[in-house]
Amino acid sequence: MNQNIQASVLADESAVREIIGTPVDLAVKKAIPNLDKFCREIIERSPFLTIGTANANGKSDVSPRGDQPGFVLILDDNTIFIPERPGNNRVDTLTNITENPNVGLLFLVPGFDETLRVNGRATVVKDETLLERCAVKGRVPKLGILVAVEEAYLHCAKAFRRSKLWDPESRQDRNEMPSLGKIIMEQTAAADNPPSAEEVQQVDEYIEDNYRNALY
Repeated sequence: MNQNIQASVLADESAVREIIGTPVDLAVKKAIPNLDKFCREIIERSPFLTIGTANANGKSDVSPRGDQPGFVLILDDNTIFIPERPGNNRVDTLTNITENPNVGLLFLVPGFDETLRVNGRATVVKDETLLERCAVKGRVPKLGILVAVEEAYLHCAKAFRRSKLWDPESRQDRNEMPSLGKIIMEQTAAADNPPSAEEVQQVDEYIEDNYRNALY
């Protein structure tokens, strides 16, 4: 780390508080130990969430999960179930959970500037009854993430207001950057052996085929 930056690092909470200040009472009190009717409705409306995990050594990871609204099952006021859909088989999230059960979830709803934050402890499970409930087009997920909710609260809209995330005028042209296949091929290629156009096309076609045929 640059020495000038190193000198400006704040080492503990008191140093941060001295600059930022303390939260208002409502910001502290809004965290509740269970899912109430408002939390439940947001989860039921949400087609997308991110899940933050860390392994036994504290190495962290954040991963997206998305499906049709209602894909996360609410089993009771303190328990939810997230089906594990087919991915790239890295299973970073699942592996982390087996080492460190602490997770943080962020639920998004298109058009909502507020988000729902849920913190708790997770386990990776193979419960056939729950998995069957998550089947899509006859395809049953192999595993799922069971989360024991310890804390839930609504996050304010400032980040979304600043970013204008849902504003159509904020949409950017994906074609201004290379395809995913080209990016990965260039990132992983040796400096003296860049991928050919044919190789990139093959990878792009594989990715698109996987999108079409392996979502579930």
